Amino acid sequence: MIAGGCFCGAVRYEIPRHAAFNETNCHCSICRRTTGAPFVAWFTVKRADLRFIQGVLTHFHSSPAAVRGFCSRCGTQITFENSASPVDVDITTCSLDRPELVPPVDHTFAADRVDWVRLCDGLPEHPAKRPET
Repeated sequence: MIAGGCFCGAVRYEIPRHAAFNETNCHCSICRRTTGAPFVAWFTVKRADLRFIQGVLTHFHSSPAAVRGFCSRCGTQITFENSASPVDVDITTCSLDRPELVPPVDHTFAADRVDWVRLCDGLPEHPAKRPET
């Protein structure tokens, strides 16, 4: 199992070690604004693979189709849920205890990136969301 949680420790979760997919660095303006960061590393798991073992998240709608979950004590954003993908949930990679276990494989919404961010990691860059495969 891979474990993670919020900054203050009030919320803890775990996922199976190999459950992660769609590992990305998202540069969309909503991710930037909800975190105050130039981009956010995310990965996706099946909702059934995510188990909260301590605390509960507070949720807010960041758009009509999206809900973000965060710790109400410290503000750490942990989840992103899109109504278009009801069986999946995205998790902030750096809320993991060991984020190095789930490295990004690309950049999404790269067309929206802040102009002073230089992408030089060699990962594929998608102007918007990742193309469907």
